Amino acid sequence: MDLTLLTRLNQLRSNRQAAILVTNMSDGSQRLVEKVTDLIGDPLKEDLEKRFLSGKSGHVETQAGSFFLTVSVPSPRLVLIGAVHITQALVPMAQIAGFDVTVIDPRTAFATEDRFPGTLLKAEWPQEVLEETPLDAYTALAAVTHDPKIDDYPLQQALREGCFYVGALGSRKTHGKRRDRFLEAGFSDEEFRRIDAPIGLDIGASSPAEIAVAVLGSVIQALRKPEAR
Repeated sequence: MDLTLLTRLNQLRSNRQAAILVTNMSDGSQRLVEKVTDLIGDPLKEDLEKRFLSGKSGHVETQAGSFFLTVSVPSPRLVLIGAVHITQALVPMAQIAGFDVTVIDPRTAFATEDRFPGTLLKAEWPQEVLEETPLDAYTALAAVTHDPKIDDYPLQQALREGCFYVGALGSRKTHGKRRDRFLEAGFSDEEFRRIDAPIGLDIGASSPAEIAVAVLGSVIQALRKPEAR
């Protein structure tokens, strides 16, 4: 690989940004396509978009020729605000599904190792944790504390940083009050509508475990089929 391409690819990886190395199988030439790049006019646009979503490398045959697409995407993260019963059920499910999971809750009575063994657990305010480990486009955030003093800041940061999924627990009345606070904070209606609330797929979930399934379903849908949202 050309040293310039390799250097750029390593930079993107260290910054948790996605890219695809396109290798022309007929002459060996290579180019790097970054996720932020406008793909309009690219002869491999459809294949590139599919590979960015799937995260899988592979060979493609097109009218433009034969190519191998080496996909480099960050591992998806799930940040959960609130160490509650839903979170206890959701953590192992999300880990099995391949997510790097972080639980944040400043309430030390909830955020305990006994309740979340083997989990990256932060018994701190979200402001402190997210300053040290910022959110990004390959992170999903779900806020489930019901407490705006804890939930609002990470939700707002998730919108600002372009997290691929942003969800919040709460009734429509609660979400309506949240909307008032966010509009007052300078967010537009369009930005606010990115929040999935009431949180999770509409499957009639009622127990904490069922709600956890619904939330994970929404997160995976947002990661793999964003057009469905």
